[in-house]
Amino acid sequence: MSQDASDTRPRRHFLRTVIAVAGAAPLAPQQVAGAGIAALVAGSAAAADAPQAAGTPLQVGYACFSADEAAFVESMVNVMCPADQYTPNGVDCGLAIFIDRQLAGAYGQGAGRYMSGPWAPSKPQMGLQLPLTPAQFFSAGVAAANRQCQAQLGKTFDQLAPAEADAFLKDLSHGKIKDDELALVPWFNELMYPLFEQACFADPLYGGNHDKVFWKMVGYPGLPATHTLDMLDFRGKPYPGAQDPKSIIDFS
Repeated sequence: MSQDASDTRPRRHFLRTVIAVAGAAPLAPQQVAGAGIAALVAGSAAAADAPQAAGTPLQVGYACFSADEAAFVESMVNVMCPADQYTPNGVDCGLAIFIDRQLAGAYGQGAGRYMSGPWAPSKPQMGLQLPLTPAQFFSAGVAAANRQCQAQLGKTFDQLAPAEADAFLKDLSHGKIKDDELALVPWFNELMYPLFEQACFADPLYGGNHDKVFWKMVGYPGLPATHTLDMLDFRGKPYPGAQDPKSIIDFS
């Protein structure tokens, strides 16, 4: 679908103006997952023991996503990163692959995360406090978002037109969409949006930022930027080699 700059630029950048919503108040466990937290934990445990067919990936290459989750994430990253003169769409940039790999790996499985409770209210700077791994929280959030999308719009998120999907994500981030089982504001603003940002600017080794497209867009040289003192000499000017950035892969 063709889009002019006035249409794509706001859609590419709108989430930067609303990300602060998630940190506005303390998030107790009951605020994050509501009355359904026990059911979510039990459901996640049951899913781990279920036959593999219950979470069949949409396509070869996904290690964590079910078909519904892959459809949701692919639609989400294409709305948040539409194809324009700067980059291809989010899927073609590898953003869904990055998110899937992170959730399938140590981070998504809660490695190093305290999971024994008790789950008491905490200060905002302590981050999310809930008895779910990031992967479990992700799955519960996709289900809740699709549930509310179906209830309000009669379709799942991946079936929405781009403008509808854009508006739905804005309402999600602002807390205008409520779910009885899971609070969608922290799910989106503290899990999904950070994963999206990381997917854009992480080293391509991790699946996103395909062909270093985001590094090229902002003039970031990649691995050579670790020479911090050299970088200081080029403030306000293009960094040498920024149009041909180097990934970890290039030095392997």
